[in-house]
Amino acid sequence: MSDVRQITKDEAYDAVAPDDFPAMMNVDRYNARSTAFDKIISATHDHFWDPLDAKYIDFSEPFDVENEYIIPEELVIELRLPSFQKLTEKQRIRFANESARWMLSSILHGEQGALNLSSSLCHVLRDPGAQEYAANQTREEARHVTGFAKYIQARWGKPLPVGQTLGDLLTDIVGAREVYKKIVGMQMLVEGLAMGAFATFYAKARDPLLVKLMQLVMTDEAFHHKFGKIWADRTIPKLSEEEQNIIEDWAAECFQTLLFNLVNPEQKQILYKEFGLHWEQVTAEMIEAISDEKRREDMTEATNIFRVLIKTLLKAGIITDRTKAFYQTYVDMDELKNEGDRMIGDDIAEDGIRYLQKINFGANVDALKNISIHAAE
Repeated sequence: MSDVRQITKDEAYDAVAPDDFPAMMNVDRYNARSTAFDKIISATHDHFWDPLDAKYIDFSEPFDVENEYIIPEELVIELRLPSFQKLTEKQRIRFANESARWMLSSILHGEQGALNLSSSLCHVLRDPGAQEYAANQTREEARHVTGFAKYIQARWGKPLPVGQTLGDLLTDIVGAREVYKKIVGMQMLVEGLAMGAFATFYAKARDPLLVKLMQLVMTDEAFHHKFGKIWADRTIPKLSEEEQNIIEDWAAECFQTLLFNLVNPEQKQILYKEFGLHWEQVTAEMIEAISDEKRREDMTEATNIFRVLIKTLLKAGIITDRTKAFYQTYVDMDELKNEGDRMIGDDIAEDGIRYLQKINFGANVDALKNISIHAAE
């Protein structure tokens, strides 16, 4: 990949061009396997689950979508706005649940991006151990796609189209020839957002089936994050100042784009038409209601998706004193630094793995039925 600036400092992440398959048949490569990923590869059997097997999750479990909130009103920004105060209770439930459909459709599109990206790493990473882990992650992302597609089908029939901001970011990352963009973009930016979203749904969703799905997915995602962390630990400390700036600036640009556009009403206008609302009016009211002070207040919550994302970048060394002030606008960076390395989803994932071990090794085939919606509190 001589025509692409590859920023890597460890042979475990050495890459070739996607069309350079002859490089993969180099006889010396087969025995030059890094041990960096062996532990997370060997742990994959501990958190195996099958979205098509009802002993893990049963998508036929009922829920009254017309009369019950799948997610609480507090997670739906629009329901705080003046235009939405005219809605009846039945309409508020419907809008909240359609908003959940939009959020979960975005997650589904993100999982598809993660599947394609993980698969693409198999074509470019020279190290056999890194390739094997990428192949494992590809399999796990595929079951996430199936799981979220099955949930959306059970509750609404079909997903909603991807918003432009997320769609553009996923397309950029999946198609990137730079390995650092693939790893930072997917394993840190997108996975960081996802872990915050999963933890929020796990703690607050009112549909037990959705809570169960979130924990199952998080048992996998905790390991996906580790793949990116290994890259960061082996790469970031060895970067030149110029290389650090390139990665840091790209991550900050992606963060800013996501922060201000991920829930942009223009992208969600498909939801408003049914209720006689126009996205431009919703945008005006949202600008009035959501200031930087409000964003900062929201980001004090541990499961806030952007707080989790900032912590992910900070712990990876992709936020330094040079860019700290930008993120400080929204989060107390010293507080984040002192929180330790454990991420918001780690406890939930570990609890889920214990349940899966019981199922997979025959101790209790009904173990997941005991998961409580409020278990994360």
